[in-house]
Amino acid sequence: MSEMDRKGGASSDSRDPADEGLQVTRPHGTRRGMEPSSVRRFRLTVLEGPSPGTVWESGADRCSIGSHPLNDLVLDDETVSRFHCEVRIGTDGARVKDLDSLNGVVVDGVQVLESFLRGGSLLRLGRATVRFDFSSERNKLPLSDTTRLGSLVGTSAVMRACFARMERAAGTDVTVLLEGETGTGKSQAAQAIHQSSSRRDRPFLIVDCGAIPANLLESELFGHEKGAFTGAASRRVGAFEEAQGGTIFLDEIGEIPLELQAKLLRVLEERQIRRLGSNVHVPVDVRIIAATHRDLRAEVNAGRFRSDLFFRLAVVRISLPALRERPEDIPVIAEQLLAGAGADPERLAPLRTPEFLSRLQQFAWPGNVRELRNYLERCLVFEEAMPLSEEDGPAWNVPSTLSALPYPEARRRAIDEFERRYLQSLLERHQGKVAQAAAEAQMDRVYFYRLMRRHNLKP
Repeated sequence: MSEMDRKGGASSDSRDPADEGLQVTRPHGTRRGMEPSSVRRFRLTVLEGPSPGTVWESGADRCSIGSHPLNDLVLDDETVSRFHCEVRIGTDGARVKDLDSLNGVVVDGVQVLESFLRGGSLLRLGRATVRFDFSSERNKLPLSDTTRLGSLVGTSAVMRACFARMERAAGTDVTVLLEGETGTGKSQAAQAIHQSSSRRDRPFLIVDCGAIPANLLESELFGHEKGAFTGAASRRVGAFEEAQGGTIFLDEIGEIPLELQAKLLRVLEERQIRRLGSNVHVPVDVRIIAATHRDLRAEVNAGRFRSDLFFRLAVVRISLPALRERPEDIPVIAEQLLAGAGADPERLAPLRTPEFLSRLQQFAWPGNVRELRNYLERCLVFEEAMPLSEEDGPAWNVPSTLSALPYPEARRRAIDEFERRYLQSLLERHQGKVAQAAAEAQMDRVYFYRLMRRHNLKP
């Protein structure tokens, strides 16, 4: 029974999809988990429901189905959610994923959250029935020639496809929505797009919408006039005005409360803001990049996110892959992280062996690149390859250099060493910009400065 099935239902296909000989063709030398430069084309045919007989054929690796006009296949029926499900094809076959729809997704008679598809599978979406079929042709995925963009690195096809979309987005001023799990590098992607754009010499401002209380977020974004509310002792310019001519990065956009979403929508449509306590509208010239670890389509279905705001944000959607989806990139990512640690070569040598790197590639990394960075920094602090999981052994094997000291002193030295290297790595990655480093660390800027003084670090 697959973990992806819901309500105790069996998977629509519990076998390896490649065994069917129809779902996927894997190029010679391509490992499971590695995306090819082309994918199998597929076709969707509406059998029952609105516009029966309608045929949609893929031009890429995925298709969104729902009643909202932003979908690839639009099913205008009241029983179909605005964003009902998504079909995606890769080296492991074709899958359908329910986007928290109201009436669910039924594949060949079984209701599922996510399931493999085989040729001829029937998808029941509300009153609509859609048949899935494979085509004999393949769709070529656009890949970038580069394996590095900003601070992001990757040689895998899935990452180079991501780079290609980022490069195309950087050549325009359109609004970009970055999607991906926590730790996949969405803030680094936003910076890379900004640095590759015509606005590179103008400000790049980060607003973490999930870290600022809802009652203060409006003032943070739009500013306020003196006396606009209790505690507003002076006029304050908001992030949109401060980023004039440049780029504003709205991290965790899915955390913005509904009442503020309407005001943000007006900014996107009219390109002007109004400070709290003011009746004057101020024009702003900014490029907006938003990011979220949530699937905003599911949030729209649940009524927690405005569909019109999603429509304005998702002009270009770029999904950053999880680290487990590109294990072949782990050695080059680890090398970049270790090179930025500033440690002596002899201390880095054990962390660069093929055996160590192979272990890293076998781990799932639920926290993605951020977890990998923290793990490597922990290995440097304790001067040995730390266990990757509880099954590998004790989580904290204290080196002899520390175990010879009294516990309070050993603990203090370990924490000090970790803090210093952690701060130093952040500052190097953000070119000494404390505000951006503190934002990534999810740390108050004042406390970040205090730690810098404690460890004698300067921007």
